[in-house]
Amino acid sequence: MSTASPQDQHVAALYSAHHNWLRAWLRKKLGCSHHAADLVQDTFERVLRTQANAQAEILREPRAYLVTVASRLVANHYRRRTLEDAWLAALSQMPEPVSPSPEEQLLILHTLNEIDALLNALPHKVRTAFLLSQLEGLGYAEIGERLGVTVRTVKRYMAQAFEECLMSLE
Repeated sequence: MSTASPQDQHVAALYSAHHNWLRAWLRKKLGCSHHAADLVQDTFERVLRTQANAQAEILREPRAYLVTVASRLVANHYRRRTLEDAWLAALSQMPEPVSPSPEEQLLILHTLNEIDALLNALPHKVRTAFLLSQLEGLGYAEIGERLGVTVRTVKRYMAQAFEECLMSLE
């Protein structure tokens, strides 16, 4: 007798029915069977978490759903890869004595990925205001002009961004 929940059984059936198809789709999209295999597992892990949290019904269009989830993971994969490439390019420009150790490099890359995820979770205007302030050093009035909002709104955006940053530290 199975003790798995109905949601777990549904995801297991979904996995059995569509795993090979999704892996082939991802392999074609990524051009790498290893990355495809990793993203298939990530996709089904996300589906399992979503199904458990939402008490979801059986999917009417499972392949469309799996492609949507997998496509988001592919986008995250490429964004991480772009960030890693930029980091490696910056690292290659450093003189060897100043270059961080492999352990430090991994920690820095992990931190960059966390910052990227945090910024991408912010609403577009909040993220833009935060980046204009922190990276370009613009004042709130200048940011407001660029975004077409009031200074008060910029202050609200900044408060929201700082709050998210502080919450991520916990």
